[in-house]
Amino acid sequence: MPKRPEEWLEVVSPPEKTKGAFKLFLGYAPGVGKTYAMLSEGIRRHTRGEDVVIGFVETHGRAGIKELAAQLETVPRRQLEYKGTTFEEMDVDAVIARRPQVVLMDELAHTNIPGSKHRKRYEDLQEILAAKIDVISTMNIQHMESIAPTVHTITGITVRETVPDWVPLLANETVMVDLTPEALQNRLRRGDVYSAEKVNQALTNFFRSGNLIALRELALRQVAEHVDRSLESYMAAKDIDDNWAVRERLAVCISSNPAAQYLVARAARMARRLDAEFYVIYVDRGADDNPRDQRTLEANVQFAHDLGAQVVRVLGKNVAESVASVVRDKHITQVIFGRTASKGLRRYFYLTAVNRFLRDAPSVDVHIVTHEGKN
Repeated sequence: MPKRPEEWLEVVSPPEKTKGAFKLFLGYAPGVGKTYAMLSEGIRRHTRGEDVVIGFVETHGRAGIKELAAQLETVPRRQLEYKGTTFEEMDVDAVIARRPQVVLMDELAHTNIPGSKHRKRYEDLQEILAAKIDVISTMNIQHMESIAPTVHTITGITVRETVPDWVPLLANETVMVDLTPEALQNRLRRGDVYSAEKVNQALTNFFRSGNLIALRELALRQVAEHVDRSLESYMAAKDIDDNWAVRERLAVCISSNPAAQYLVARAARMARRLDAEFYVIYVDRGADDNPRDQRTLEANVQFAHDLGAQVVRVLGKNVAESVASVVRDKHITQVIFGRTASKGLRRYFYLTAVNRFLRDAPSVDVHIVTHEGKN
C-alpha cells in the first residue's frame, strides 16, 4: 500500500532535537587562542545564517577579541552586588528566553558570583543544553578536576577553579587550540596576552618552557582520548568488529604463575616502545582458589598496576574465548601469551588454546614469549 504524503514527511524529517550540541575549544594555557577560535567559529556560523549570540566572553582587554565580539549580538549580562562591588555574570534566563540556535560561553571552569542562578558556569551550560540550544565554550586543561593535582606538581600552582571530568566528556566535539610553547612565549613578550608589567613574572613562573611542554602534552592526550572514544562509539554503532589499528593497544595474559611477572614486565617495555595502551588480562576459571595461588595472583596483579597496566578480570571456563572477547571489546591490536618450557600433553593443550584464540579473535598480532615456570 503506497504511503500517504504525511507518512513520507515523517520518513524524511530529521528526528526532533532532544538537547543542544556542545563544542569545546580546549587549550593548555592562557593565550593560546581559545576565545579567538570560539568567536571565529561563531562568526562563521552567523555568516552561514545561524542565529548566534554571545552569552559571556572575557576579552581580558585584548583588542582582537573585542573586534570579533563586536560582530555578534551579546545577551545583556546580569548585574550582581557582592561585598560592595558590582559584578557581571551571564544571564542564563535571558539567554534561554532569547532562544538562539547557538550561544558562545567563555571560560567553562568559572565560578559564578554568589547570588547567581548556579554556582558554576558548567551548570549554566547544562541548563542551556537542556533548552535545546547549542553551546560553544572554552577551557584550559589545568581546570579538569583529575588533572589539577598533576598541574600543581608540574607548575607549583594550585588550580582553584575546576570542573568535574564528566563535563568535558559531554562535548560532542572537542577541538584543541594549539600553539607551540615558543610561539606562546613570543605572544607574551609582544604583550598579546598580559600587560607589559606582568610579562617577565609570567615567563619565569607559569609560562616556563618545561611547564608549557608538559601542559601541552596533557591537553593533547585529553583530545586523543576524546577522539578514541568517538571512534569506539562509531564502531559500536556500525557493528564493526574488526580492529582498526589507529592506536596500538597491547595486552598480556597472566595466571597465578609467579613467572607471569616476567611477561608483564616484557609487555610493559613493548607498550612503552610502541606508545601503546597497556592491558593485562586474567581469566578466572575457578582454578586459583587455594591461598597460595591467590597470593601469587594478587602479587601479579599489583605488579601489573605498578607498571601502569589496566587489569581486566573476566570469568570464563574457556580461556581462548574469554581473551578473544576482551580483545574485541577493548580493540586490542597486539596480544602476548606466555609459554612455559613444557612438553607432552601440556604443550598440546597450550597450542590448542592459542589456535582457538586465533579462530575466535578479530585480526590481531600475537606474540608467544617462552619463559621458565612451574610445570
